[in-house]
Amino acid sequence: MTDLNTKTISLDGLGIKNATIRYQLSSDDLHAEVLEKKQGKESSLGAIAVNTGEFTGRSPMDRFIVKDNITKDKVWWGDINIPFDAVKFDKLYDKVVAYLSNKEIFVRDSYACADEDYKLNIRVVNEYPWSNMFAYNMFLRPTEEELKDFSPEWTVINAPGFMADAEVDGTRQHNFAILNFEKKIALIGGTGYTGEIKKGIFSALNFILPVYKNTLPMHCSANVGKDGDTAIFFGLSGTGKTTLSTDPDRSLIGDDEHGWTAENTVFNFEGGCYAKVINLSQEQEPEIFGAIKKGAILENIVMDDKGAIDFADTSITQNTRVSYPIYHIENIKEPSIGKNPKNIFFLTADAFGVLPPISKLTPNQAAYHFISGYTAKVAGTEAGVTEPTPSFSACFGAPFMPLHPTKYAEMLSKKMKDANVNVWLINTGWSGGKYGVGRRMPLKYTRAMISAVLNGDLGSYRYEDYHIHSVFGVAQPRTCPGVPTELLSPRATWNNDEEYYKTAFKLSNAFRNNFTQFEDVANEDIRRGGPQRFTF
Repeated sequence: MTDLNTKTISLDGLGIKNATIRYQLSSDDLHAEVLEKKQGKESSLGAIAVNTGEFTGRSPMDRFIVKDNITKDKVWWGDINIPFDAVKFDKLYDKVVAYLSNKEIFVRDSYACADEDYKLNIRVVNEYPWSNMFAYNMFLRPTEEELKDFSPEWTVINAPGFMADAEVDGTRQHNFAILNFEKKIALIGGTGYTGEIKKGIFSALNFILPVYKNTLPMHCSANVGKDGDTAIFFGLSGTGKTTLSTDPDRSLIGDDEHGWTAENTVFNFEGGCYAKVINLSQEQEPEIFGAIKKGAILENIVMDDKGAIDFADTSITQNTRVSYPIYHIENIKEPSIGKNPKNIFFLTADAFGVLPPISKLTPNQAAYHFISGYTAKVAGTEAGVTEPTPSFSACFGAPFMPLHPTKYAEMLSKKMKDANVNVWLINTGWSGGKYGVGRRMPLKYTRAMISAVLNGDLGSYRYEDYHIHSVFGVAQPRTCPGVPTELLSPRATWNNDEEYYKTAFKLSNAFRNNFTQFEDVANEDIRRGGPQRFTF
C-alpha cells in the first residue's frame, strides 16, 4: 500500500474517542483496504465489488428528521418525513459515537454543490473503507489547498455495524437514517447500503436551498449541448435518468441531484454517479459500462470466480448499482454547472403501456405531473406485486423532499415560465400492451425522440402536427425523425381499442386518486392539468 495522508485530525469534538483515524485516503488506498480486510472482491473490469448486507436499497420507513425549532413549522410531516424526538436523538448519537470509539475509522472531508455560492462542506465518518470510497466518488473532492483550512458545516456519521434497540432508541427497527438540522448531523446506522449516505446530505440540501437560498433542488440528471443549452431529466429509479443524460454528443453535468438558481443556472450537487446496472451492456450503454473500472464500486452484483460480472443476475437484488467518480465519464461539463435550461424531460416507465412514448406538456400539465411523479412497478420487483402497479413519488423524489411538494412545484412552474422552458413527458416503459403483453420501448427510439427535441426538430412543430390524447390531454407528435410513426400512438400499438381505453382510464383514475392529497393546496390551473376521471 502507498503511504497514507499524514494530516492529523481529531474526532473528540464529535465524541469519538481513541479512534485510529484514516484520513482522506486516496481511492487506490481505499480499494486496497477493502481487499485487505476481505470486505470485497475485485471484478475483471477492475472495479471493487461489495455486498451491502441485509439492506440493498434505502429503507424509507426508517428515515427520520429531528423535530426542532428549525423544522417543526416547515417540514411536511407524515409517512415520508417522520419526526424524531431531539432528546432521543442525543441519546442514540451518544451510543453510536461510543460504538465507533477505539475503532479504526475512515474520515473524508468533501463538499456538495459545484457552484461556489452554494458550496456545503461535509465531513464523512465511516466505519468501513468501502463506504468512505463511496463518499470519495459521490461528493465533490476538495483540492489540497482547500483542505488546509477546511471547516465542515455538516457531518455524516455512518456506522453500519451499530444496531439500534427500537424500544429504547425510538427507531422503528435496528436501522436508521436521521437528519438533525440544528446540529447539522446525518446519523446512519444498522445498514450498509451506501445510498443512505448521499441521500442524507441531499435531503438536507432539499430543505436548505429553497428555504434559505431561493434555489430549487431537483432529483434529476442534466446535460448541456455544444450551444450551451441545458436539458434536465426528472425520473424515479429505473426510468432512465442516468442512461439518457449520458450522451456522447452532450456534456454531462450530473446524473441525480441538482439545484436551479434564481440566475437560471443549474449546478450538480455531486462529484460522481450512482447508476443501476441491471442488464447493463456495453452495446446499449457504453459510457456507463466504460466507467466500471478501478475506482468504481459495484454493489450487490453476482460474479464468478474469475471476476466476470453477470449483470442480468438479480438473485441478490434488482437494485444492483455502480458508484464512480464523474471523471470516469469522458464527456463531462467542468465545472458541473449549466446555463439557460431549454428543455425538461419527465421520465416514466409506464408498465400499463398507455402513455405516449413522447408528448409535450402545457405548464399546468407539467405542474400536475411534477407533483404526481408517476412511474410503475412491474411484477417481480417487490413481494406481492403480480401485475403493473402505479407508483407515485411527489416531485420525482418524495423520500428526499422535506417540504410540501407544492412548494417545489410552485418554484418549478415559475422557473419554467421565466426561462420559457419546454416540458416533455417521455414514457420509457411499455408499448403495444401492458407489462407481460407489450414490449419495453427500445432505447434507440427513446434516444431518437430526445435528440429530435434537443436539435429543434420537434420544437418547430405546429399545433396540427400533434394529436391530443383523449384521456390524458397531452400533445403527442404525429411524426418524429428516427422513430416509426406507428409507435407514437400508444392506442394504435395495442390493436384493441376497448382494452386500451379500459387500461388508460384505470391509470387516469389512479392519477386522480393520488392527487386528492394535494387538491386543498394546488390551485385550479394545476388541477386542470390532470387526466380525465372515468367511472366504470
